[in-house]
Amino acid sequence: MAGARAVGDRRGTVIEERAGAERRSHDQRLAVVDFDLSPFTIAWELTRACAFACRHCRAEAQPQRDGRELTTDEAFRLVDRFREFGDPILVVTGGDPMMRPDLFDILDYAVARGLRTSLTPTTTRLVTPKALGRVRQIGVRRLAVSIDGPSAEAHDSFRGFPGSFAIATRIAAQAVEQGLSLQVNTTVSRFNLDLLDEMIELVSCLGAVQWSLFFLVPTGRATAADMISPEEHERTFRWLYGLSQHAPFDVKSTAAPAYRRVVVQMERGKRSRAGAPQAMTVAGAGYRYQDGLARPAKGVNDGKGFCFVSHTGDVCPSGFLPLSAGNVREQSVVDLYRSAPLFSSLRDATALRGKCGRCEFRAVCGGSRARAFALTGDYLAEDPSCVYEPGAYAGTSHGRRSDAAC
Repeated sequence: MAGARAVGDRRGTVIEERAGAERRSHDQRLAVVDFDLSPFTIAWELTRACAFACRHCRAEAQPQRDGRELTTDEAFRLVDRFREFGDPILVVTGGDPMMRPDLFDILDYAVARGLRTSLTPTTTRLVTPKALGRVRQIGVRRLAVSIDGPSAEAHDSFRGFPGSFAIATRIAAQAVEQGLSLQVNTTVSRFNLDLLDEMIELVSCLGAVQWSLFFLVPTGRATAADMISPEEHERTFRWLYGLSQHAPFDVKSTAAPAYRRVVVQMERGKRSRAGAPQAMTVAGAGYRYQDGLARPAKGVNDGKGFCFVSHTGDVCPSGFLPLSAGNVREQSVVDLYRSAPLFSSLRDATALRGKCGRCEFRAVCGGSRARAFALTGDYLAEDPSCVYEPGAYAGTSHGRRSDAAC
């Protein structure tokens, strides 16, 4: 992959200031969240109905709505339970949430209850300027638009719907015009790995405040053959770190906690060469160092700072780790997140097996539990997509630096 190139800031001052404010708010909140008690983010799949047939869809979305979906009243009660966690980010997703006629009522209720709410619709013609205006008027904080390639040819083949690239970029532009904070989501797979460099200018030109890269997990319609290799994961993480140093938008990884490990290594290496203190804050990686000892304080992972609720009310560690701890129709989502054995084991770093269990970065990384489960059947197994060998990094008690460890 070509090295990350400098990208001029094509956005206005207002967008920059808003992005900076969001980063500061993210830093402050992340520093005080106790992941044993509350998730930092909740993803809520309102429906699995969707007009698209994306080759990587973790939900295996279908054209029609499921009659077992939570009702509007059940959705309202669930929002009340979410609020008991405190102040989590609520990501309303699907399928395509726009296919629920009560979507705006649910969004309005969530915002009124004080939840920081974002929306991830499928990029179809249901997302009109009028609909975006209503989303903005309700007070939704962010709109996420999925774009998986820098051209119609690349994106449309991935999404399985001709014309979807034109619709997606139109929706992104209209969202910014409406004053919504725009996030661009991209699923990283063997189909678009060589095109990521070309995505930078598109994400910048659209006025996005964040580029969120979802590293494919073979669940739903996605297969193991669609994944990139462990070595390609590592090279992409290093490329992302370089991009994050100068991009006019935040860079975030999903289903790739090893990116945080790479950021730690590269930040420490940079500070060491400069003779700077090792204490640092790296909010974009999902954790921070504050006490001067360069200790990992937080690392969001499946079931650890993250919770997923399906369209039928099943509570899972994430959408990519489809193991249910229980159902909100029978138990409180708060109790399930805090006390269910599944969630408790995912927050216990000592329960990890293989090299993830031995790794000095396990608190800040912990490996992708979803990918471990998808490829081995054991959600506590070592992450098969990680090339790092525990103890290889300089400055640890486990060994000395190797070429693979920056």
